[in-house]
Amino acid sequence: MGREHKPRGGSLQFWPRKRARRIYAKVRSWISTDSVRVLGFAGYKVGMTHAIITDNIPNSLTKGLKVSYPVTVIECPPLKPLSLRFYKQTPYGLKLISEIFSQKLDKELTRKIKLHKKFIEKKIPEDATDIRLVVYTQPKTIHIKKKPDIFEIAIGGNIKDKIEYGKQLLANEIKIKDVLKEGQFVDVHSVTKGKGFQGPIQRFGLALKARKSEKKKRSGGNLGPWHPSKVSFTVPQHGQMGYHTRTEYNKLILSINNNIELVNKNGGFPHYGLVRGDYVLIKGSVPGSVNRLIRFTEPIRNKKSLQPLEINYIAK
Repeated sequence: MGREHKPRGGSLQFWPRKRARRIYAKVRSWISTDSVRVLGFAGYKVGMTHAIITDNIPNSLTKGLKVSYPVTVIECPPLKPLSLRFYKQTPYGLKLISEIFSQKLDKELTRKIKLHKKFIEKKIPEDATDIRLVVYTQPKTIHIKKKPDIFEIAIGGNIKDKIEYGKQLLANEIKIKDVLKEGQFVDVHSVTKGKGFQGPIQRFGLALKARKSEKKKRSGGNLGPWHPSKVSFTVPQHGQMGYHTRTEYNKLILSINNNIELVNKNGGFPHYGLVRGDYVLIKGSVPGSVNRLIRFTEPIRNKKSLQPLEINYIAK
């Protein structure tokens, strides 16, 4: 029987396949919008379940029918502002020129950064071209860990409106319902599950060598020609697998709720426990392991929002 034609295995879209620098993702691109609002949020992955939903997606083959969807539960405790960062556009990109810190900070921040050197009151620069809000999470409220995670979030609008809106944010907590809505699409940024050092069979899906092949059976074949004597990066070889920074576009938010009785299973979710506060139901899977920080941003591919879906049942 003939073998299936398979010119190569493994995607060349992501290269190099190396470990992420930190356990949560860094967002490098934000949408440009005139409305003044926060453009992102974050939460901790709880686990997966399934929900039965009345389909109202236009042009869907199952419109009006009850459909079972796999959903990911992400718990989203309120974010607290740490500072406002002012950037100036230069030929080499954005350059940080000033920073204003909030006066209401949690003592758990000392586990992450040194606070005594940061409290320097600075004036708002006149030549700032962009402003970002630095926030930190509150994992202690959901009993995951004590050390918070710190990251930047962009703000929409023109520079004057951003500054006024940013000043108001410094004194208040930011909740998930203030940023995202049900039926909205979001881009999900996270770090995938780590699988350690793996060979080319596991890493790229190569077939095992024949029975009479010399030496190794779970290795790749020819690495390339003698001349030029260079191994191309496209050749599948052993190396790191998993723990990569990845982005998934246009994930649908099915529900934003704080009724924990709807999702909590008997005994809690495996390796997580019970949901204790605000949570989000995302349609489909989300990269990353349980307890890992998942970041949401406004969709950069301009996916229009849907009407909120009617959830009939959530499995426990």
